[in-house]
Amino acid sequence: MGHRNCRSARASKIKNWRAWLGQTANTPPEGITAEVLVVRSFEELNKPEVSAAAKGKIVVINFNFERYGRSVKYRSQGPVEAAKHGALAVLIKSVTPFSMYTLHTGYLKYRKDVKKIPALSITVEDANMLQRYQDKGKKIVIKLQVDSQHLPDETSRNLVAEIKGSEKEQKIVVVSGHLDSWDVGVGAMDDGGGSFISWYSMVLLKSLGLRARRTLRVILWTAEEPGFIGAQAYDKAHKNDLDDFTFVMESDEGTFNPLGIEYTTGKKGGCILKEIVGLLEPINATQTQYSESVGSDIAMWAKKIPIAGLLNENQKYFWYHHSVADSLDILDSDTLDKATAVWASVAYVVADLKEEFPRDFDDISKLPINKLIEKLRQSGQNH
Repeated sequence: MGHRNCRSARASKIKNWRAWLGQTANTPPEGITAEVLVVRSFEELNKPEVSAAAKGKIVVINFNFERYGRSVKYRSQGPVEAAKHGALAVLIKSVTPFSMYTLHTGYLKYRKDVKKIPALSITVEDANMLQRYQDKGKKIVIKLQVDSQHLPDETSRNLVAEIKGSEKEQKIVVVSGHLDSWDVGVGAMDDGGGSFISWYSMVLLKSLGLRARRTLRVILWTAEEPGFIGAQAYDKAHKNDLDDFTFVMESDEGTFNPLGIEYTTGKKGGCILKEIVGLLEPINATQTQYSESVGSDIAMWAKKIPIAGLLNENQKYFWYHHSVADSLDILDSDTLDKATAVWASVAYVVADLKEEFPRDFDDISKLPINKLIEKLRQSGQNH
């Protein structure tokens, strides 16, 4: 909460940027006015001559977007890295592969042993403009004002509901999404869609009178955005019964047209999932894909519990991510119905298996085809 603003001090180029990042430090009431230094990477910032030039300046990080998992470090670590070199503040290009002058917010991290400096997001277009000014040898001066409020923590809760199993009630299959979102948009995509398909997959199964051998549990995680707080609390509360968690699913990478399931299991588990999604041929959602990175809240259980996510046509996910563009217009009701069908079908069949779902985690990522798939994913736009 609060007011955040930055303005070019060049009279001919006066412009306001409304920019924000979660947990940012404030400027003094009168603001900070300083010369700008634009860098493209931490490696450039660490060069001795650039490090010396950064002292007393507002550093702009104009990185080249590769993929979210690789590029998000500039947002989360940028304030600390800039402060190490004596910067007064840092402006970070929005973490997105595509922009229509949209600002993308998100969480950042400070360290106790490094001075906290104001850290704001700016648009791709503005970061590139400042880069061009610097490349032409122009002096850039910005006045930056940040007046944010850090309110006391309040209690929030995970939302949990379940359909008890008919034979192995203590064994649990989880479907999940997270309830919270950044305040800039309405959070329809991140993660309203994932929460919707998780909740309504259980509503669907209940309405059809289907009861699996194992318990089906829906969890809508709280406080994912500030650091997986709800999921970590759940893990702590259930640390002694995680062996009873058969399979855990989370949808937090979009609910666009569903293609199937991505997963982190061993070979046997992958083969079972391939057979299960074969049942979804009528909606053309029969693909399976091994991934080392599935989900957000559930990632802590990777290679401890079999986990899975919704494989969907989410190439444009980071166009909208953490921005005002994350609105209901992104979601399509027919597509949500298909995604719900995938979610309900996979969860139900896994929960109703006669045998236990394999808990082996042989590293199938080393198989040639999976190494190729992972390489292609990393070169793309998704994390």
